[in-house]
Amino acid sequence: MPRLRVLITVTAYPLPSRSYDELVCTAGILENGEWIRIYPVPLEFMRGMKIKGNFRKFKYTWIELDLKRRNIDDFRPESYSPVDYSFKDLKVYENLGTKNFWQERKEICLKNVYTNLETLIAESREPTNKSLATFKPKQILKFRAEQDDREWKPEWKAQLQQLQLGFENISESSKKRELIRKLPYKFYYDFIDENDKLSKMMIEDWEIGELFWKCLRDSNGDEEAAIEKVKQKYFDTFTQKNDIYLFLGSIKEWHRRRSPNPFVIIGVFYPLKNVDAQLSLGL
Repeated sequence: MPRLRVLITVTAYPLPSRSYDELVCTAGILENGEWIRIYPVPLEFMRGMKIKGNFRKFKYTWIELDLKRRNIDDFRPESYSPVDYSFKDLKVYENLGTKNFWQERKEICLKNVYTNLETLIAESREPTNKSLATFKPKQILKFRAEQDDREWKPEWKAQLQQLQLGFENISESSKKRELIRKLPYKFYYDFIDENDKLSKMMIEDWEIGELFWKCLRDSNGDEEAAIEKVKQKYFDTFTQKNDIYLFLGSIKEWHRRRSPNPFVIIGVFYPLKNVDAQLSLGL
C-alpha cells in the first residue's frame, strides 16, 4: 500500500455506478514519469474539494495519497485504487502553471513520448499490458462529432429511482441525486503517426464534454453551432497554434479481449507552439 505523489493530468467524463454516485477515472504521472490510473474517484468528492477551495484546478495539480493495486479486477499494471475512500489521507500540493510554453508541465508529462502507434499497441499486449501513454501524432487530419445515445442506460436510471425510495424527503434527494447529463455526441480525432498510419480515436476527456455544454449554452441550444465551436478549438485552433500531444488510455474490456487497438484519447496536452524555438532548430 504505497503512498504516492501524483500529478493529475486526466479526468474522464463521469459515469454512473451501481451505487449511483458518479465515478471519475482519474489518471496522472508519478515523479519518475510513469503513468498511473486512480479509480474510483467519486464525482461528488471532486466537486466538494473544489467548492471548499482544496483544489483551484484539478488538472496539473500534485496530490499525495495512499494507493493499492487493483489486482483482482484490473490486469492493467497502472491501475490503482484509493486505500481510504473518504480521502482523509489526501494532501494537495502545487498546481503547475502554463509559463514558458507549459515548461513545468512538459518536464513531467513528456518524459516518455510515443510517436509510433504500432509500438505502443505491441507494448499493450502481454506480458507488458501497457495501458497509459503520452503520444505525439505526426498530424491531426480531422475532428469528428457523431451522434450517440442521449440518455443513460435504463438500468442506471432504475438504480437511482430505487435508491431514492430510502429517502424521507424525495424532492431534496432528487436534487442531490440527479444524474450528470449524458453527452449526446462522441468526439473523435483522425490522425497519422510517424509512419503515416491512419487512426480514428474517440476523445473521452471531461474537458471536451464540459466545453460542449458551455458552447451549447452560448449557442442557445443549437447543437450544430455548439459542435462547430468545439471544432474551432479542438481542430482549427489546436492544429494551427498549439503543439499537440495526446494522452492515451486503454478501455479495459477492449484491452482484455485484445482488440487491435484498445486505446482512446483520454486527454489532450496543448501548449502553444514556441515559434522562436522551432525557427532556431530549422523546423
